[in-house]
Amino acid sequence: MTWIDTHCHLDQPALFEKIDSVIKNSIKSDIEGIIVPSVSPKNVNKVIKISQRFDLCSLALGFHPFFADHVKDEDFKTLSLLLIEHDAVAVGEIGLDKFLDNIPLRTQEKIFKNQLDIADNLELPIIVHARGMIDPITKSIREKKIKGGIVHAFNGSFQQAEQLIKLGFKLGFGGVITYERAKHVRSLAKNLPIESIVLETDAPDMNPSWLENTLPNEPAQLKKISKIFCELRGVDTKRIACILRRNTLDALPKLSKLYT
Repeated sequence: MTWIDTHCHLDQPALFEKIDSVIKNSIKSDIEGIIVPSVSPKNVNKVIKISQRFDLCSLALGFHPFFADHVKDEDFKTLSLLLIEHDAVAVGEIGLDKFLDNIPLRTQEKIFKNQLDIADNLELPIIVHARGMIDPITKSIREKKIKGGIVHAFNGSFQQAEQLIKLGFKLGFGGVITYERAKHVRSLAKNLPIESIVLETDAPDMNPSWLENTLPNEPAQLKKISKIFCELRGVDTKRIACILRRNTLDALPKLSKLYT
């Protein structure tokens, strides 16, 4: 059994400073692949270099709403060229965030919609950040007819999940499901159609319960997170591993040539 971490920021200092050991730990923990998204024009090259250095890593390129004020108009052309040149598996991490006081929603929306246009033009899936903004994101995705992807760290309603699934999206779950107090997210992970789910760590963030307030998260933790997921679903681990692997390849089709 192997696992694909569909969302991990290996470029962040907590992981990058020990990246060789992080990759070794991942391999020992049966991690078959790691999707590494960029978040701003300033870290794109670093993420590209990581994906070039480690066969385990696949590349997504995009600008996160947290860094929307770092993005200039010319950065979109550069993004398009880099997505093609480096055969990125998705445009991401992109999206909207309701709780950013320092970046107006109007600015976020401009950056997001420009990247949706890029994804549409290149026929690429997207990796989405949707904190508190699932409905407007779903509306934009529907209008642009985006070719699916992953909604990272999903915590919306079952009705919102249903709309995204109809649009061809998979929903990402990670360390949050390991907390018994996270009843809503655990209920989503337990009851949504298994064909709609992928797993992620969001490392070095979104620590599982056994790392709360201690070590940074890393991809190797996905194996233990997957065990909790299997317990929630009451399904055999081997069967779950096969389904989740297929879900990830469906969400990010370019991975199929790597993980056949």
